[in-house]
Amino acid sequence: MTSMNFNRPIILYMHAGSGNHGCEAIVNTTVKKIVEGRRQQGADTKLPLFVVTNSAKEDRQYSLGKLEQEGLCTIVEENHIDRNFFDHVFYYIYRKLTGDEESFLRYRFKDAFEAMKKAVETCPDWDERLRPLAVSIGGDNYCYPEMVSDLILAHNVFLERGFETILWGCSVEPDSLEDKNLLDDMNAFDTIYARESITYNALKDAGVAKDMLFLEKDPAFELVTTKPKDFDTKVKEGFKPGKTIGINLSPMVQDRETTPGITMKNYRNFIDKILETTDLNIALIPHVVWPSNDDRKPLSELFSQYKDTGRVVMIDDCPAEELKGYISKCCFFIGARTHSTIAAYSSNVPTLVIGYSVKSRGIATDLFGSYDNYVLPVQELKEEDSLIKAYEYLKERMA
Repeated sequence: MTSMNFNRPIILYMHAGSGNHGCEAIVNTTVKKIVEGRRQQGADTKLPLFVVTNSAKEDRQYSLGKLEQEGLCTIVEENHIDRNFFDHVFYYIYRKLTGDEESFLRYRFKDAFEAMKKAVETCPDWDERLRPLAVSIGGDNYCYPEMVSDLILAHNVFLERGFETILWGCSVEPDSLEDKNLLDDMNAFDTIYARESITYNALKDAGVAKDMLFLEKDPAFELVTTKPKDFDTKVKEGFKPGKTIGINLSPMVQDRETTPGITMKNYRNFIDKILETTDLNIALIPHVVWPSNDDRKPLSELFSQYKDTGRVVMIDDCPAEELKGYISKCCFFIGARTHSTIAAYSSNVPTLVIGYSVKSRGIATDLFGSYDNYVLPVQELKEEDSLIKAYEYLKERMA
């Protein structure tokens, strides 16, 4: 991305909100990359940089709020039914009656486009030979079939308004590229940055032009690590720096298991093994706290079972940089959320991934040459001691 010309207005879109701290980490590091790129290119750092979000409240609660306060970006929320009920209903009905699917997306981004127009009228000079830039905060958005149609429509809205478009830091399931509509959408981007080689090779093999396709690691690898505000309290509760195994578990992974209950059973057996045979402690670390998809739910189940041991501590929700602060002090990390494992990888913490999609396999392959033994696909979990065996394998490799 550093080769891009940043001397123009920029919008980041399809950001789901910082209650998913992986989303927060992507936007946090991307905003900083753009601002630094402007400085290096001699562009005005006050040029518009908008973050279009599903939840401004979440973003301002965590690290993006600080970036906005520092003037590095402006947070603009998409229109929602709870804010604009009648408009929402009108555009929904209009969309159904006319078949104009993009009308609903134009409505969702209306405030962002109005803010951009106003900012451009008053912003410092910029290279008018360049089109404004729209960056789809890719991540794993295209891995979810239920999201693809909206992603394509949103992209079209920006194309129709004359934006240059980038798909940034993405993972795409190779099989999904058999969908002509999806492949056409990929080819409509000016530039695509795949964050791992499985996606990169799949896009290349599907016919995406090589000169518009780049392989670049997930921006969250560059997330700053900060000491958590309640670190000293958690140390008193049982977080021992250098002698604690960090554990992350997500409802999303549990939903994808093919043997009911096998994931939680593996985690319990693993914790039992650690408590019985080592002097290490356990930290349960959430990385997504959305009400509909909250890591604290399965982690709280584990905590309730082990809290009386005095060796298992539950980490509270906090910004992505502080969560990375905890993870960086672990001696080993087991994670289901991709960006919790990226926080571990980038802190040189030995890491085992409980994965379910191309993103975990691709990232591990790029780091280690293979994902075998570094990623346990949850769909393949059959035995109740698989997690113990994988940990012991990696522990031997570390010796």
